[in-house]
Amino acid sequence: MDDASGRNPASTRRTFLANAACLAGVSAGLLHGADALAQAPFPSHPLRFVVPFPAGGPTDIVARPLALLLGEPLRQQVVVDNRGGAGGAIAAEFVAKSSPDGYTLLIGTVGTQAINATLYKKLPYDPARDFTPLALVASGPVALVTSAEAPWPTMAAFVAAAKAKPGSITFGSAGNGTPGHLTGVLFAKAAGIELRHVPYRGSAPAVTDLLGNQINAMFDPLQSVLTQVQAGKLRPLAISGAARSPVLPDVPTMAESGLKDMVAEAWWGVYAPANLPAPIAQTLRTEIERVVRSDAYREKLGSLGVVPTAMTGEAFVEFNRAELARWGKAVRDSGASLD
Repeated sequence: MDDASGRNPASTRRTFLANAACLAGVSAGLLHGADALAQAPFPSHPLRFVVPFPAGGPTDIVARPLALLLGEPLRQQVVVDNRGGAGGAIAAEFVAKSSPDGYTLLIGTVGTQAINATLYKKLPYDPARDFTPLALVASGPVALVTSAEAPWPTMAAFVAAAKAKPGSITFGSAGNGTPGHLTGVLFAKAAGIELRHVPYRGSAPAVTDLLGNQINAMFDPLQSVLTQVQAGKLRPLAISGAARSPVLPDVPTMAESGLKDMVAEAWWGVYAPANLPAPIAQTLRTEIERVVRSDAYREKLGSLGVVPTAMTGEAFVEFNRAELARWGKAVRDSGASLD
């Protein structure tokens, strides 16, 4: 029976129900598609390690074997992207502002993650707030080296020459705010001498100028100068570690050479942007730790004077907090400051 408008109520109701069912099906399909997208396996395309210093430097040396070995368990290529400058701040800011999807990762250093926050008056990222710490992967001492032609056979002779002519001796580093720079500042303070800092955009160009006698000395993580030391082109005067390095057992520590409290080590870790989804973070932590503990990674770094150091989870988060506080105090005590 039709209503006053001439429509059949039963037919109208059937049409309404059919339309509702169709809309429900479309909605369910959309939701299913979104859910499937959200649950897409990670990783589904290549990852990127952003290295805050040029190729050939200490951070690059740690990053490349890690990238190569990590690609196998993730079944994706891990590309190394070198973005040097501003003591690592350019690369750190880039990663901090990247999408938190696990595909763009920072190879952070003691400089980018612990020193810069206090050293720089204005920093375009926050080491504590803007990253998800994933894993500590390596550590190693800083070496004080000169050219083989330099007139100082020992650290004591180097210090004596600096005391005789304050400000006359130059030292290079991989850049402002790097472990080499700050170690040099702390060294000068501990020794009671005045050194003139010459920053570079990475270790490689600094080493080139040191070999050419354009600068007098250099403080840099051991692995970036070891080849030149072993070739007899650079002379190691001391290292900043708590113990001698197995690859240079005849080179004393700075503490052994008279600066008893002068112990400082460089370290490297992997960081993602803040708010990385927990499942992706766990996948990366698990696979990175497995690589760092592997014989293959140890063999690649061990001969360079670098110690593979696996630390993930809350332990690494706490490590970052402690290092930020420790190096912050060191920077303040040294009086170093950069714009």
